[in-house]
Amino acid sequence: MIIPQLSVFLENKSGRLTEVLEVLGSENIRITALSIADTSEFGILRLIVPDAEKAKKLLKVQHFTVNISEVISVSAPNEAKYYAKVLKILSDLDISVEYTYAFSHGSKSIIILRCSNNEQAIGALKDHEMELLNASELYKI
Repeated sequence: MIIPQLSVFLENKSGRLTEVLEVLGSENIRITALSIADTSEFGILRLIVPDAEKAKKLLKVQHFTVNISEVISVSAPNEAKYYAKVLKILSDLDISVEYTYAFSHGSKSIIILRCSNNEQAIGALKDHEMELLNASELYKI
């Protein structure tokens, strides 16, 4: 249920995102999900790709600062109340959500979560019969 996610640290200047995507595109790396969080000076690009280790190596060769972290993914109907339900399950157990992002796939939302304790979060979500996706299921989207 744990999914590897790339985190790429970028200077907040024109063209840096393009450079990352060109590096990955040169090797036909498919992007399942992408999110950017930024400040005035830098940004964190988060990517889910089918081969995180390969993508990490490609980016490191091009002198990007990149790490692999672990996230979890939940599939739920794409209505706010279901996203809220996922978050409530976690908050009721004092599991902090460090960050989250989502994307739509048909009538579903694919919710990506980085929690203070991913394993505990997985157990809690399973206990509440939430639909968790493993990496291979997520990559097929």
